[in-house]
Amino acid sequence: FLEPIWNRNYIESVQITMAENFGIQGRGKFYDEAGAIRDVIQNHMLQVVALIAMEAPIVHDPESVRDEKVHIFKAMRTLDTADVVRGQFRGYHEEPGVAPNSQVETFTAVKLYLDTWRWAGVPFYIRAGKCLPVTCTEVLVELKDPPHTVFAENGPAHNHVRFRLSPEVLIAISARTKKPGESMHGEDVDLVARHNPVNEMAPYERLLSDAMCGNPSLFVREDAVEAAWRVVGSILDNATPVHVYEPNTWGPSEAEQIIAGDGGWHNPAQDALEKH
Repeated sequence: FLEPIWNRNYIESVQITMAENFGIQGRGKFYDEAGAIRDVIQNHMLQVVALIAMEAPIVHDPESVRDEKVHIFKAMRTLDTADVVRGQFRGYHEEPGVAPNSQVETFTAVKLYLDTWRWAGVPFYIRAGKCLPVTCTEVLVELKDPPHTVFAENGPAHNHVRFRLSPEVLIAISARTKKPGESMHGEDVDLVARHNPVNEMAPYERLLSDAMCGNPSLFVREDAVEAAWRVVGSILDNATPVHVYEPNTWGPSEAEQIIAGDGGWHNPAQDALEKH
């Protein structure tokens, strides 16, 4: 039922956040050779973009699904250094295996565009980092403001669709509705569909099971891998400065500049679900 609004005429922007409230957990040598861009942006985060933006496959089989994802990877613009902010949490250099003068990023924020008819002009804001306030992966699809303001107060309508991927799985549709009473004032209301898994396979259990059964649905094809590396190739190897940020914050303040024109970042909260 979301299909009628799933295009550039109705969507203002898309935000994807992968936050972890822990550090590198003793993997200093590995992480100092990888960094956040190689570790999660190039693969996990771009995969999420592909799943959001892909067209429905003609038939439901592994290759048709992977074909549609490849179309999105090929439509992604190569990232420009002006649209990338890298950060490093304070204390990273003290981790075992990390070089004293390391410029490896533990946080990355990027702005990405897709050159397709459906998504042309819609910015995708992606960020991932360690030592952030919460552990959560969430997608926020912000809808455009209506042309006429119904409620008395000024400000955006705040309508959006939210997908929480972890640690819980849910879909929430947020709309501005009228508060009870005589005056025309609005409030944000969420309609939440929550997934309650019962006796489901753990993610890596499912992955190993599919590998043994020869089901390639969850595995990335070579042409998709090459297209994803093309997207991030220009920002690898310290192409931009790294900014220090304090643990338990949402990364360096410079990351706000990327999204300043679209109202700022949506910060997922672990207790947000308790409010709905």
